[in-house]
Amino acid sequence: MNNSAVGKMRNHFIEQPYSKMALPDPDWLPIRRLADVEVTSEDPARPIENVFLRDQSFGWRARGPGQQFIRLRFNRPLTIKRIRLRFAESVSQRTQEYSLRWSSNEPSSPRHIVRQQWNFSPPCATSQIEDHYVELAAAVMLELNIIPDIRGSSATASLLQWWIG
Repeated sequence: MNNSAVGKMRNHFIEQPYSKMALPDPDWLPIRRLADVEVTSEDPARPIENVFLRDQSFGWRARGPGQQFIRLRFNRPLTIKRIRLRFAESVSQRTQEYSLRWSSNEPSSPRHIVRQQWNFSPPCATSQIEDHYVELAAAVMLELNIIPDIRGSSATASLLQWWIG
């Protein structure tokens, strides 16, 4: 190829790289004011309220091993468009499964939103963030079921964030 035929590319400099630009923050709901929470168990040092805080890094942890349920019962029917979950495991290798279900204002059985598995493999795969875009109208209940290890080990369920918008 003849170099003289290749034109010079025009460069434009921007003030801030994309990775550092502030992206719009969704309107997360103040769940602590809008719902009552039911939980199978909790470690007193890491209560369930932590997962709804914007600046909390400790999250919730079950009191002991095994399957756990966290159920939100809303004070009034809500429209939910987004659900963000953040899990972390820095110690043991395991396959976690979680599922989300919801109920509307209508008398009906809870409906499944998602069921998913994730392989934690420290020190590499230690964090799982799930961002679900949904259309849940008149939601009165939202339930998270966590099986910390589908192989049945003595793993303890934990959750860093549960934000709802």
